[in-house]
Amino acid sequence: MITAVVLYNLGGPDRPEDVEPFLFNLFNDPMIIGAPAPIRWLLAKTISRRRAPIAREIYAYLGGGSPLLSNTRAQAAALEAALNSDGPGEYKCFVAMRYWHPMVGAVMDEVIACAPDRIVLMPLYPQFSTTTVGSVMRVWARNANRKDLDVPVTAICCYPTDWGFITAVTNLLGDALTAAKHMPNDIRILFSAHGLPKKIISDGDPYQWQVERTSAAVMRKLADRWDNEFDWLCSYQSRVGPLQWIGPSTDDEIARAGAEGKSVIIVPIAFVSEHSETLVELDIEYRELAHKAGVPEYIRVPTVGTAPDFINGLAGLVRDNVDAGCSICSGVSDGVGGRICAAEWSKCPVST
Repeated sequence: MITAVVLYNLGGPDRPEDVEPFLFNLFNDPMIIGAPAPIRWLLAKTISRRRAPIAREIYAYLGGGSPLLSNTRAQAAALEAALNSDGPGEYKCFVAMRYWHPMVGAVMDEVIACAPDRIVLMPLYPQFSTTTVGSVMRVWARNANRKDLDVPVTAICCYPTDWGFITAVTNLLGDALTAAKHMPNDIRILFSAHGLPKKIISDGDPYQWQVERTSAAVMRKLADRWDNEFDWLCSYQSRVGPLQWIGPSTDDEIARAGAEGKSVIIVPIAFVSEHSETLVELDIEYRELAHKAGVPEYIRVPTVGTAPDFINGLAGLVRDNVDAGCSICSGVSDGVGGRICAAEWSKCPVST
């Protein structure tokens, strides 16, 4: 029996000339800009044209394009090896991106060509949002209808407290604390996640609630290894546009830490792969901000990447999803199953 596993992420431009069309695809997504189609198209064209020069400057630090695809392919290869290392059946892993190539429709053709007995959709977003996982699910369903896909498909919508993910993040944070020149009492840990407009959260999106659960789970696990009281909080980065966004903002918290004489260890808690928002925003822009703000020491924790605990955690989620057979499962620390979001988070895709 062959199980196809589709790992998916945001995507990123390969070359400088890809930046503007990549941004257009992003802003033309109705899950990002909820205006009617003709208005959204015009807004996306305008925003992408205006933002492209700035974005090209960002990607210039990375050689002109995003490393996200190659990093995601490395994760897919590691996951495929882990899944096929023991147990029955054969697993084949594929990579799909939402806003740049390889896009969902093309990858679906590859999946169909391998004649799988079942398909599992695996996000490389640990926390669910309608703007990320929800957007890909929508595009997958549209393409499946067009192509008359008749293979059973199940999905994992999130895994904010999965043991593998939490263990991998905790290990990397522990390494950063060990390497720090300052004592733990003089350090503030910032769990930085991509922000969202407040309106999306108030409409029932559980993303911020899940980010906070992830961060708290890491700190609980860290407490098992370190006999310290840590100063920590969640913050949000990458704000764009005029809308009011969730907070506190990461840049404001870095400035506050500097004013209070605190060193900063920053943990990218919603990203599992290195890309522009970690390699440029966190490593270059926020490091410079920290220096100007007088932060004594600024340390950025790496993303989990292909850390064995993270990959083995994903493998367990895939196997448990196959066994459970639920159309959409949430991942928890001891497997997958039903809804983990409170009732107030009405945009959670898992049935109660």
